[in-house]
Amino acid sequence: MKIKCLIIDDEPLAIKVISNYLDQMNDFVLADTFNNALDGFNYLSNNDDIDVIFLDINMPIMDGLTFIKSLDHKPMIIITSAHEEFAVESYELDVLDYLVKPISLPRFIQSLNKVYKNSNKIKSPQISSNERPFIFIKIDKKKMQKIYLDELLVIECLKDYLKIITTTKNYIIHETLSNFTEQLPLDNFIRIHRSFTISIDKIDTIEGNSVEISGIRYVIGRTYVKEVKDRILN
Repeated sequence: MKIKCLIIDDEPLAIKVISNYLDQMNDFVLADTFNNALDGFNYLSNNDDIDVIFLDINMPIMDGLTFIKSLDHKPMIIITSAHEEFAVESYELDVLDYLVKPISLPRFIQSLNKVYKNSNKIKSPQISSNERPFIFIKIDKKKMQKIYLDELLVIECLKDYLKIITTTKNYIIHETLSNFTEQLPLDNFIRIHRSFTISIDKIDTIEGNSVEISGIRYVIGRTYVKEVKDRILN
């Protein structure tokens, strides 16, 4: 089942960028676009099947925050704004994510991963313990690769890129380690070094300030030692 999206933004270029991004995603479909929040509100009054709204804040007639407050039933909302100062107020209104324009594709994909986790249409790590948890990573301009979390071993930082090491294959993606780690369930993944995030249940041995996974030893960073050992050993 497709995840249905709505874009509400008074900037035609912003609508075009987000529409183009969504066109590359197999599980998402764009239902409609509006250049003001009032038209979007009227549309939602007659269509209750929208899953995600990409919403600007500064718009004529009705601003985005007022729009959110006016909704009785809120789909997942991702703010798309050129202004960072509304972020705190937005999160107080339970928005799913806050994207600052111009929006890069890697950052956009992070938001979609949050949608996957919160959607009841696409199976995700937080939906059912009977399903194998997974995430999607962008491996080229048009392809997203499913990665099962029980196959994920180590995420290694390579400056502006990450090496995703799994039991079956390795991938190189353009992403930061901090952002990627935030997408993983905290109960089994932990950052042990500025260059490494690991799967706790894939650790074979612990020796001193290092762990071994699949025959390779990874050093635990000095500032991470206490938290890592507390998490692993307890």
